[in-house]
Amino acid sequence: MPDQRKGTGALGERLAADYLRKKGYRILEMNRRLPIGELDIIAEDREYLVFVEVRTRRGTGFGLPEESIGRAKSEKLIALALTYLQERQDLARPWRIDFVAVELAPNDKPKRIELIKNAVTGDR
Repeated sequence: MPDQRKGTGALGERLAADYLRKKGYRILEMNRRLPIGELDIIAEDREYLVFVEVRTRRGTGFGLPEESIGRAKSEKLIALALTYLQERQDLARPWRIDFVAVELAPNDKPKRIELIKNAVTGDR
């Protein structure tokens, strides 16, 4: 099960990156490991540095992808963004955290991909 979940997540991240590129985002990094966790996608959208959390589901038995971001995960994403910005001060600029929800059909084709801009907010 963990291998299938990992494969589903990787597929969702690739689909999300392609979707973001079509929307004009420039992908800088994917799967950036930091001491406190991982950032799925780091991109640029005009003047913004954007940290993108991707959630992928094969069905809605566990709810919609966007329902899986709770307060603890939101706080962790903010901490990850701040940690990354400390490491990469050369990228200092306005930033935000976006969310991409990916739902897959049984054939692994995307059934729905939805971008939610500025999905996670906090005191910066």
